[in-house]
Amino acid sequence: MRILAIGAHPDDVEILCAGTLAKFSKRGDTIFMCHVCDGNKGSMTHTSEEIAKIRRDEAIQSAKVIGATSIWAGISDGEVVLDLDSREKIIDVIRQANPDLIITHSPDDYHSDHINVSRLVFEAIYLAKLKLWKTNYPPSDKLPYLYYIDTIAGINFIPTEYVDITDTIETKIEMMMKMKSQLGWLKDMHNCDAPEFIKSVAKFRGFQAGVLYAEAFVQQKMYPQGLTKRVLP
Repeated sequence: MRILAIGAHPDDVEILCAGTLAKFSKRGDTIFMCHVCDGNKGSMTHTSEEIAKIRRDEAIQSAKVIGATSIWAGISDGEVVLDLDSREKIIDVIRQANPDLIITHSPDDYHSDHINVSRLVFEAIYLAKLKLWKTNYPPSDKLPYLYYIDTIAGINFIPTEYVDITDTIETKIEMMMKMKSQLGWLKDMHNCDAPEFIKSVAKFRGFQAGVLYAEAFVQQKMYPQGLTKRVLP
């Protein structure tokens, strides 16, 4: 399979579904990780230009841990809006990856960039296959499944599927630790120790799923995607 994970900011995908991406990678699937925003507001010490470059490099290094390809949509932090230009950027992200499965934010998340990315992916997923919708890339040749990832700390999220990440939890943390510029930011802004936070949430979801560590998902049900088989690993 070809898997595309689309997060708003560099570190969102790593925090919320990297364990599952690592499982896909271990079984031989092709992984793409997109960060829609360039991370240019996520620092108290660097300029916007400096932190955007740092976070791009960090995202590439994080993706390399599982042999994934990193894709950038190039929108500034806090500027993800529901307009035609943003929609076409997401269409091109999807067309670059040509995925069988897309994983993105829940539409009921806490951050406007997360919520709008979720909506843009929902809008673009069908349009990316239309030959007469012209963009910078050729149209996709399939209509992928769409799954929503957990919210930060699981707030307002009721899972319908779980993935056992007991064997990839350390890989997930390794990927997050590549985001060095964000470790201090998360601590200063949210009093969050990233590895501890990741393990706490994964253990909570694991308790629900009857395993040690898990990640949680909800499938976006839509025609013509059938519901008769499991898509997640």
